[in-house]
Amino acid sequence: MGDIVVYVTVSDPDGLDVPSIAAVAALDDDLRRGMYAYARRARRPVTRDEAAAAVGISRKLAAFHLDKLVAAGLLRFGFAAGPVVKVGRRPKVYEPVDESIQVQLPARRHEVLAGILAEAVLAEGTGETARDAVRRVAGERGFAAGEEERARTRPGRLGVERALTVAEGVLRRYGFEPSRDTRTCVRLRNCPFHPLAAEAPELVCGINQAFLSGFLAGVRAGNVEAALVPGAAECCVELRQAR
Repeated sequence: MGDIVVYVTVSDPDGLDVPSIAAVAALDDDLRRGMYAYARRARRPVTRDEAAAAVGISRKLAAFHLDKLVAAGLLRFGFAAGPVVKVGRRPKVYEPVDESIQVQLPARRHEVLAGILAEAVLAEGTGETARDAVRRVAGERGFAAGEEERARTRPGRLGVERALTVAEGVLRRYGFEPSRDTRTCVRLRNCPFHPLAAEAPELVCGINQAFLSGFLAGVRAGNVEAALVPGAAECCVELRQAR
């Protein structure tokens, strides 16, 4: 079965989160979808009257649907500049938020891969191959993620099982779908870089391994390793007790 992908125009670290789903669900209404499209086309804040006219409904009903779009995180509101229409009040205006919203099943994180590749191109060192630069940058980003998680959770000294538990929480947010096969081994049931991983497996799997190795170093889990497991049906890397 292929991926189910819905794009609106917020990439979420958790891959599949309630706010993103709610935002997409808010557009499962012809009127809201029409007003959201109108607001994007306008390229400026729009009033309730303008949104109502765009879809042919009353101002009161338009206000209801516009506020639903604000609650879903698709629009933001403000107040128009210029003369006050009513005493003490300026007309409410709406415009799309700057972020994009992405819901993918299973989770994909192509922006992470793109960021690693772009930084590697810009920061390739003298005498360093492109592949080496990519793996170095992936390791650095993984290390930063590990340090950030350690600072956030303050886990203290990590044994193997505790280290894997910490790693599971972070990797779940990245869309790896970690699964504890045994007490000392975590398999990653999803590759967030698919289908690019299928097109260039050696490159992408190397990036995965470098990122995860960097993460383990950053979180100070020296007793756990990120090992390549060629031929695995899911992600090519597993986390296991260091040998």
